[in-house]
Amino acid sequence: MDPPAGVGEKSDACGIVVAGSRGEALFVLEDATVRGLSPEGWANRVAAAAARWNTQLIVAEANNGGAMVESVIKAANFGLKVRLVHASRGKCARAEPIALRFEAAKAFFAGKFPELEAELGRMIAGGGDVGGKSPDRADAMVWAMTVLSETRSGVPRVKRL
Repeated sequence: MDPPAGVGEKSDACGIVVAGSRGEALFVLEDATVRGLSPEGWANRVAAAAARWNTQLIVAEANNGGAMVESVIKAANFGLKVRLVHASRGKCARAEPIALRFEAAKAFFAGKFPELEAELGRMIAGGGDVGGKSPDRADAMVWAMTVLSETRSGVPRVKRL
């Protein structure tokens, strides 16, 4: 998930994307992104998505909110494990290894996700989204797929073809 920095309709969306893997293949399973909710509101949506897909791990960007993000998710469902990740590179740079997986037919959409696909298509080098809006759905997808593609050493890997 990619939590918003603010609250209300004018704030960024809370990117909530469910992803899974089978062997080396990665799949986008659901885009549950929400906008305009309080931290408790989006945390409840994260917990509901985790329940629908029977998962216990939430990957959450901690740059905006840090420990608060983990706290509100655990308040929504104490049984969830939260892995906080910190962005040190731009969104586009983080997305490149995942884009390569899609190009190599090792990542797939398990359904139709028009808003997510539109965000991915609008991402530009330099880290943002055309039009000045943050690609929150895309960033949530990238975080989830990056964690799913890690080796036991914790280092993401991309196979050369």
